[in-house]
Amino acid sequence: MDLRVGIGIDFHRFDPQRRLVLGGVEIPNEPGLAGHSDADVVSHAICDALLGAAALGDIGRHFPPSDPQYRGISSLKLLGRVRELLAERGYVPLQVDVAVVAERPRLAPYIPAMGQRIAATLGIPVENVSVKATTPEGLGALGRGEGIGVWALALIRRAAGYPGR
Repeated sequence: MDLRVGIGIDFHRFDPQRRLVLGGVEIPNEPGLAGHSDADVVSHAICDALLGAAALGDIGRHFPPSDPQYRGISSLKLLGRVRELLAERGYVPLQVDVAVVAERPRLAPYIPAMGQRIAATLGIPVENVSVKATTPEGLGALGRGEGIGVWALALIRRAAGYPGR
């Protein structure tokens, strides 16, 4: 079985003029994140993990912030497009593991919905999506509450019978 692993890391600073979307879920009454799309840092890190596993570069290569068609776009749409890019090369996602690092907001109530949205977008069982949150305990820019950082790992496999095997 041709298994591959990728890592994705993304950071966005807070922007109180925007809404906060994480893992496709809107978090009410919190400042949003700065970015060209909806700035969903969770989805961005997963995109990079999946693209990395397939050796396809990074999110900026496929969805450049200079391209106006991606302005304000839902990052779940970008994640769906990454799934298509993998499929074009014979890969399917199997599992993602996500760690959100932020002093705020408290994410525990939203994590189940994030897992469901991510799983649905990737076409994998919700039990194959892990989303966790931790605080940086006051260390660095994230610890000062300036933004959110996310680390993601993805496991993919080459589809059986794909010519590239």
